Amino acid sequence: MYKIIDGKALAAKMRAEIKLNVQSFKDKSGKSIGLAVVLVGDDSASQVYVRNKIKACEEVGIKSYSYRLDKDTPQDKVEELVKSLASDKNVNGILVQLPLPAHLDSKKILSLIPYEKDVDGFCAENIGRLCMNEDCLVACTPNGVMQMFASEGIDLKGKNAVVVGRSNIVGKPMAMLLTNADATVTLCHSKTKNLKEKCLEADILVAAIGKAKFITADMVKEGAVVIDVGMDRDENGKLCGDVDFENVKEKCSFITPVPGGVGPMTITMLMYNTYLAAVRSL
Repeated sequence: MYKIIDGKALAAKMRAEIKLNVQSFKDKSGKSIGLAVVLVGDDSASQVYVRNKIKACEEVGIKSYSYRLDKDTPQDKVEELVKSLASDKNVNGILVQLPLPAHLDSKKILSLIPYEKDVDGFCAENIGRLCMNEDCLVACTPNGVMQMFASEGIDLKGKNAVVVGRSNIVGKPMAMLLTNADATVTLCHSKTKNLKEKCLEADILVAAIGKAKFITADMVKEGAVVIDVGMDRDENGKLCGDVDFENVKEKCSFITPVPGGVGPMTITMLMYNTYLAAVRSL
């Protein structure tokens, strides 16, 4: 019998804990914790994400600074803003909402965020530290997945873990976190040969490719833990993940749903990283 890992419930529990920690930080230090969010352009999905992040800040007691720039804003103006936030002592975390408009050099802009304020956990310094299993700010979605494993007491030591998808935001840091937790990790991608066979060896299967219902029942080992990071739409326009949930669930020991699985954990870990950045800034 499979068990659904309820990301919504876990996120609510963690946010309540973060709220207490934020208040305790304020009481002891006399300082507020601040998160700056920079949105360039009018991408509708980005606007929703930013709104959710601001709402989460309010929920846990973190002060949010929101900067909305016109889609035609030149590179130097965006750089100027990020540099000013980097030196602002009231700002503990900086988040530049991606994707940026095509005329902007995202890499250059993101490189201006100091690693101590890189609450997305995307910068080279934080990724390098993660690779070396050193203390760092960890990318929010993979870190959220690790919290889900911990909440269910899932032991990763010596397990075969397969991550499908090699993005810098999810796949690669996920593989590093699993490696650091002593799992034996295979990182698969679009050029992987015999993908089905590799997935069938997985005790832990993480799908992060952005293809609706790509992982089917014949790709999943009996008793596997299946984590679905995907956020897609099916043929009827209904929200779904990278895993064919209805047909896969019966083979699993644990599985995450979409929606209500990994999604709620991502913003929760962003709040946690912002709190952590503030603590380390003292």
